[in-house]
Amino acid sequence: MIKAAADGIKEVTPPLSDADVASLKAGDRVRISGVLYTARDAAHARLFPLIEQGKPLPIEVRGQIIYYTGPSPARPGAVVGSIGPTTGGRMDKFTPALLELGLKATIGKGARSQAVKDALRRHTAVYFGAIGGAGAVLSQFVKALEVVAYEDLGTEAIRRLEVEGFPAIVVNDCHGGDLYEDGVRAFAREDA
Repeated sequence: MIKAAADGIKEVTPPLSDADVASLKAGDRVRISGVLYTARDAAHARLFPLIEQGKPLPIEVRGQIIYYTGPSPARPGAVVGSIGPTTGGRMDKFTPALLELGLKATIGKGARSQAVKDALRRHTAVYFGAIGGAGAVLSQFVKALEVVAYEDLGTEAIRRLEVEGFPAIVVNDCHGGDLYEDGVRAFAREDA
């Protein structure tokens, strides 16, 4: 579900529908509340063979958001340690297959490949950017956490997060919008 807040920031609550995703445009600021799943390189490497073999995944991805992060251990009394984004491009070879299964969004940092941007359009999905280097601040938005798959992977295990007001920005929308490319064009020097 997507709702516009009075401050112009869009409130995002998974699970997301095609219509929810279609309402988002590159550059939109969002606050995500509800469930996110974490998965990084090692978890994706385990999910991908299951997808190729047509086997069920350990989490239901339809309508959901995967956050590319491997949180550090929590200090006493905290829900989670630092939980900053990792580079989304490292998951590019896995992302189109997950989008085909109904995944609606991913969160990371950095640019995505053309193959992923094409898959976002084809499957009505979106890529959100989170602020790199701000993992300690982002941990404040995590209200609950539990490991749901691949506990042996340690920080790279798949976790179910409950977040409230998690800040992000739409980098790539399902209409072909690309915040990074827009920024380069907007600030390109004509004499360069």
